[in-house]
Amino acid sequence: MDLAFVIILGALWGSFANVCIVRLPNEKGVVSGRSHCPKCEKKIVWYDNIPIISFFLLRGKCRNCKTSISIQYVIVEAINIISFVAIYYFFGISITTILLMMLSLSFLIIFFIDLKHFIIPNVLTFSMMFVGFFKSFDPNLHPLFPNYINSLIGGVFGYGIIWSIIYFYKQVRKKEGMGLGDAKLLAVVGFWFGWVSIPFVLFCSSILALLWVVPDLIKKSKKLTSQIPFGPYIILASILFFVSKQKIMLLL
Repeated sequence: MDLAFVIILGALWGSFANVCIVRLPNEKGVVSGRSHCPKCEKKIVWYDNIPIISFFLLRGKCRNCKTSISIQYVIVEAINIISFVAIYYFFGISITTILLMMLSLSFLIIFFIDLKHFIIPNVLTFSMMFVGFFKSFDPNLHPLFPNYINSLIGGVFGYGIIWSIIYFYKQVRKKEGMGLGDAKLLAVVGFWFGWVSIPFVLFCSSILALLWVVPDLIKKSKKLTSQIPFGPYIILASILFFVSKQKIMLLL
């Protein structure tokens, strides 16, 4: 029964994530206003807006104008369901579960927004910074989370190291290399998981980005100066850190 509830919860919040992914880059509200088809602008009735199920019932097309619906909607909802179920499986019904679900949902939204629009909304990073730091004052929280001193150092360190890279790159190349959105996102990681997460996440995200870009450089479909979204790689590296944190801590 609990698992079924978590699956439904994951699907519903996954649907909300899709709303955020579409609306936040356009600075539109995510709470008010019903969903509508971007092509014909007809409002979507509730039975056509059931996460995942409606997509397949409609065969991936708008009921009114028959325009294809992006598979991204299903992917986002499916990922969120898997994330929620995995978190629930390992942490059960707890404050830690709620916190990690909040973080994973925010990461999911940021991942797809940055991937498509090359921006990371402040409303997400600032709110996650606050939650990440505020939770660190609870002495009874799961040990995977740092205390408030470690959290504060991590947040400042995460922001500072990306800011430094941006600053020195601009001094040398006379142009922007990264965005401050990446600095804020790495600060989120620091606030949530402490300073020890920053070197690991920065290194792994750089390697992941390099592995993704190198084939395009070889094919000459991208240049060294081409813009790439770095946020998704920070998120993937953060997940790697989270999964392997206990082993990493033993090595330090």
